[in-house]
Amino acid sequence: MVGVAVLAATVLTVTAVAPAPAAAHGARPVPHVVGTGTVPVYSYAEAIRESVWVEAPMDSDGDGVRDRIAVDLVRPREAAAAGVRVPVIMDASPYYQCCGRGNESEVKRYDANGLITSFPLFYDNYFVPRGYAFAAVDLSGTSRSTGCEDVGGRAEVTGAKAVIDWLNGRARGFTADGTPVQATGWTTGRVGMIGKSWDGSVANGVAATGVPGLATIVPISAISSWYGYQRFNGVLRASDYPAYLHSYVNGRPAEACAATLARLRADSAEETGDYNAYWAERDYRTAAGRVRASVFMVHGINDLNVPTSQFALWWEALAERGVPRRIWIHQTGHEDPFDVRRAEWVRTLHRWFDHWLQGLRNGVQWEDRASIETSPGVWRDEPDWPARGARPVRVALGGGDGTTGTIGGRGARPGTVFSYTDESLGEDELVTDPNTARAGRLAFLSGPLTGPLRISGSPSVRLRIRVDRPTTELTARLVDYGTATRINHFASEGVRTLSTESCWGEASPTDDGCYRDTAEITATGDHAVLTRGWLDAAHHTSLRFTTPLRPGRWYTVDIPLDAYEAVVPAGHSLGLVLGQSDPEFTNVDDRDATVDVDLAASRLTLPAVGRVSLPAVTVAPQVRTESTATIRSDPVDPRRVPDRGRSTRD
Repeated sequence: MVGVAVLAATVLTVTAVAPAPAAAHGARPVPHVVGTGTVPVYSYAEAIRESVWVEAPMDSDGDGVRDRIAVDLVRPREAAAAGVRVPVIMDASPYYQCCGRGNESEVKRYDANGLITSFPLFYDNYFVPRGYAFAAVDLSGTSRSTGCEDVGGRAEVTGAKAVIDWLNGRARGFTADGTPVQATGWTTGRVGMIGKSWDGSVANGVAATGVPGLATIVPISAISSWYGYQRFNGVLRASDYPAYLHSYVNGRPAEACAATLARLRADSAEETGDYNAYWAERDYRTAAGRVRASVFMVHGINDLNVPTSQFALWWEALAERGVPRRIWIHQTGHEDPFDVRRAEWVRTLHRWFDHWLQGLRNGVQWEDRASIETSPGVWRDEPDWPARGARPVRVALGGGDGTTGTIGGRGARPGTVFSYTDESLGEDELVTDPNTARAGRLAFLSGPLTGPLRISGSPSVRLRIRVDRPTTELTARLVDYGTATRINHFASEGVRTLSTESCWGEASPTDDGCYRDTAEITATGDHAVLTRGWLDAAHHTSLRFTTPLRPGRWYTVDIPLDAYEAVVPAGHSLGLVLGQSDPEFTNVDDRDATVDVDLAASRLTLPAVGRVSLPAVTVAPQVRTESTATIRSDPVDPRRVPDRGRSTRD
């Protein structure tokens, strides 16, 4: 370890604690509670470490035996000896052996007897001394669990749910030798699920079952609908994607899960891109009404792995049902807040769990719902998200000079048509030099903004089109043209790993809770793509079936763009760029289609806050750009695993 900067507040060992009021779950006063917060009074080094296999109510590998889900636990020994029951923080993951967790790709480690000796991440080091247990759960078919990993499906969610049932006395658990074991003697049964990416997606799925005992979830960069992750409105993100993800994390012999793999390939309907029963099973938003847990979600607004629609639509569904919730939105990519805003994250998470799991009245539930990074390292708390006062503003498209169209003003005259033919352009080719005629795209520009323009929510584009093929991929990008220093999320998701360390919690001889410090990566550039959207034109009527287009006929189609939060400064120009096949982000399928766009019947809709300062222009301004490739260090790969740890060598 190098350059250790230990935070005394996080490693303090308390030797004498004044009597504390009982937590709201009702027992007697407990030594780990002082006032409205928990304090580190228990030894992490001496904590109880054990493994349990929980029986799930299904046989996903078809071997005639119910799946058994491996759970590695660490809990305070002194609390158990005193009969003090503790709540559980749980991270259910497919990554504990194959790939690792966190920025340093930590895996679980065991001694020669199979006893867990080291847990990934800081949750155990920090929270166990404060009167919590931590459970690291292997998803079905991964690591030491039996069954088969079905990528967001029933086996995955039911297996993780079974662990909560076991913690509440409703399911059976066994040691490695088959001895029955119960948890009801040491836990309150209150569980908080947390995790980044796939782990957070499982938390969403389990919350959508309404399982009693799950008090809160903290989904970070998480999926709420696997269709929206692997299909962009009918467009394939990548071929054979469900099978690829299954194979990436599979911990079973190939023959054990061959049938599951075959079902993933057959049922996901790659040949059509349709939303069907397979995807409905993996769409947690449809069950938002069952959610009993509070939700604290975190997402990077520039996450190109798990698109921002995944948090925005889930947030909207929960809001409609009055679910207690909170959100952090940062400007990096697919990142954990521990590596973006570390000290404040640990402090806030601690208070969140103290309230929802320990029952402490610390007021965290009454604070502003949203915390938003407005520029690199600058944060603002707000009552809600999207921002209060955000409203859909329709913006007309104009013909401009016939090469570059315009945004704003009265728009084009009836009968103004722009046409473009598919060229499978990469993003750099699409958005640079918008005043230059370039085959395969259409570009529209506003005049220089007369004031700052805040976008808060989900934009969309409505197009009146005529296509000479039965379908084509339609893409849209909203671009900020103007020089600024921004988070460079193309470089290691926008976060650099430093050589110094800080420690968060207590240590054992095999698990020290110390992690490399991080810093955001910035770059100064003359433009930035804010948000993107895709649509298979044959899915313009419904995502459940295709409606092939008839050449020569006009259709109205809507392209939803991913949610965004930004302020475009005064003097910058806002751009809308349309393309077709998108080789960097989706499965390339160049159909050579020609698309005619009726500008007078087309528009951009912006979720704008306050006054919209788009000047009415009839000719697009001259905008000059450089290639964004000069700042990219990570290629955009459409077939991504929903988490990729960064190396400490970044």
